Amino acid sequence: MTIQHHRPVGPRTLADRALAASSLSGALRAAVASGDVRRVVCLVPDPHARFAAVEVGAEYFVDTVLPNGHGLGAAVFGWNPERAAVNAPAVDQFLGGYGDLRLRPDLATLAPDEPGTWFVVCDVEWPDGRPVPEAPRTLLREQVAAAEKFGFVPAVGIEHEVTFTAPDGAPLADRVHNYAVDGLSPLPDLHAAVDRLALGAESARGEAHPGQYEIVLRHRDALAACDDAMLHQLVLRRVAAERGVRAGYLAAESTGTGSSCHVHLSLTDAGGTSLMGGAQPTEPSTVFGHFLAGVLRAAPDLTAFWAPTWNSYVRLRTAPFSPRTLRWGTDDRTAAVRLVGQGPALRMEARFAGADAQVHLVLAALIAAGMSGVAERLPLPAQGRVVGDLARTPWDALTRLTESKLMRSLLGDAAVDHRAALLGEELNAGLDAVSDWQRDRGDLRA
Repeated sequence: MTIQHHRPVGPRTLADRALAASSLSGALRAAVASGDVRRVVCLVPDPHARFAAVEVGAEYFVDTVLPNGHGLGAAVFGWNPERAAVNAPAVDQFLGGYGDLRLRPDLATLAPDEPGTWFVVCDVEWPDGRPVPEAPRTLLREQVAAAEKFGFVPAVGIEHEVTFTAPDGAPLADRVHNYAVDGLSPLPDLHAAVDRLALGAESARGEAHPGQYEIVLRHRDALAACDDAMLHQLVLRRVAAERGVRAGYLAAESTGTGSSCHVHLSLTDAGGTSLMGGAQPTEPSTVFGHFLAGVLRAAPDLTAFWAPTWNSYVRLRTAPFSPRTLRWGTDDRTAAVRLVGQGPALRMEARFAGADAQVHLVLAALIAAGMSGVAERLPLPAQGRVVGDLARTPWDALTRLTESKLMRSLLGDAAVDHRAALLGEELNAGLDAVSDWQRDRGDLRA
């Protein structure tokens, strides 16, 4: 029996997602019974923009994991990128005893991997059933649910920039291929290998730096947009590695360069009617103006979400296309928030985040910030007016986040303290390291 796993385009409520997941259960069980599916890889988005994974037998998955969940080491949310424990009170609960969380598969995310193997993205909970607010997917689900209570359903398109480099670190291309025809295929059969996921890519092109490439996924519901962006990265990295190539998602692959995660977001009502357009084709509606005002107000205090690594702040020095000053503009790529499209197709493009950002957290922060503007009916600043700046250093970002009463009210203490702990660990690790730049600079003093 064929498993219909293609992602629907456009908005979808959490209730509709749940119905889609339920409808896939029978098809999956039949495919397991026939032997077409032999293994299932359970994936959980971690705080470092990657998946934690547990592979299980397909029969065990449908008989046990679906009804009862499966153990996942809680340290997934208490470690650094090297999988070493983070020394901070905000993560102690994940490291005490190194016990288990319980993962809960979301069958709406089913996607085929190698023959006989399927991916499924999972939520996590504590063994007693409590949610884990620090988990990126949990935080996003909570913000989507809150928006739906207001009658708003987000539709989201994610575009990531990736840089392909050879084993010696050199870009695969020695020049810029921005919109160039010969920049469309950085690797042989790249698209064919990734397209088996059936994630619905919209477009791809060469980008602004040597070896850089941009891939855009079509609009879909918020959870699917983030899950699928990470699935796409997972398989693309694998395809590149099989060919001896690195697919890099650093925010800045080299000095003076930047790789972004741009988030296209629109709002509809529960019936799918757009809430975006105003009296003129490119003018935002009153309610979306409030949403946009909320995003602009909160963006400085959320810099730690847009820029979670030491390297992130190199990208934020590469204006104008990685804007640090905050303003909005119509079809203006030098603005932090760009409005694109017209009428019912109008949407915002948030250009804050780097390619290294955890996309579930980025979108959760955007929705929370925007909905605060709607709740308070914040007036939209004039187009082009500068209303603030992102944090210029990671220390500034850490201070803004931890001292922000607004962020704690929007995201909760647990999510704020967890993000602050991981950024603090990132800073400490950077200060402990000795780089070639430091050696070269030291030799110049000799």
